[in-house]
Amino acid sequence: MARKPLRELIDERIQEDNLKLPVAHNIALKLQQALRDPKSDAKTMERLILEDQALAGQILKVANSAFFAGLNKVETIQRALVRLGLKQVANLAMVATQQAAYTSKNKMLASHMEPLWKQSLASAIGCQWIARRTGFRDRADEAFLAGLLHDIGKLLILKVLDEIASEQGNTTQFSAPLIREILDNMHNEHGHALLMKWNLPEIYAVIARDHHQETLDPNNVLIAMVRLVDLVCLKIGLEPGESEGIVLAATPEAQVLGISEIHLAELEILLEDTAQQAIAA
Repeated sequence: MARKPLRELIDERIQEDNLKLPVAHNIALKLQQALRDPKSDAKTMERLILEDQALAGQILKVANSAFFAGLNKVETIQRALVRLGLKQVANLAMVATQQAAYTSKNKMLASHMEPLWKQSLASAIGCQWIARRTGFRDRADEAFLAGLLHDIGKLLILKVLDEIASEQGNTTQFSAPLIREILDNMHNEHGHALLMKWNLPEIYAVIARDHHQETLDPNNVLIAMVRLVDLVCLKIGLEPGESEGIVLAATPEAQVLGISEIHLAELEILLEDTAQQAIAA
């Protein structure tokens, strides 16, 4: 019997009801959902986080990292909530749990997961940075999560490939060009479906689906931020692809956001620094 094409096999795996992939943490999702519940407050958020002491420890570690640290060390979840705010702490929970998912015992898949994590974290921080400097400060927390999750479909696909390889004793080998082709062609649709399944606000699923569209929706500033950061990542080598001839200031994304050339240069430096620190964050 002929073997199924890998793309078809991946689609079937993702659609299986019993598929369990460690790409989301139950409490991290609950925190995001609690943000939309008017009855939730800081006590609600703290109680949720403290249900998982390991997660609480990870959040404090991230909150005290070079990316988010204040003048004094944050030692409790309560203090983190006061200093950083509910939305930021919920986003840190997503960072902490997402980072743990970007691992594999398969060397070829692991070699794709590490740079994908670096790029995802750089995108989150870059999008938040743009929002704070382009008149969209009130959307900075949304921008952070949009950047972090816009390529979640790639992680999902890598986890499916990891599961397939693991079932066969890691004897299955996927070539780097094949993996890149699969990720490029399939991550948008599966990222959209996954974020809808997580019951996050639809805007994040739309960004996951549409951030590679040929034309830019000028009314969607979050997707403009994600696309602009992707271009910066491409230019500085955080994302594979052809970067020659990219003039960031001339892009539709930069025009929509009204970002200056000085800020674009600062953004490049920020993302390069972020990539260097991403694994330790």
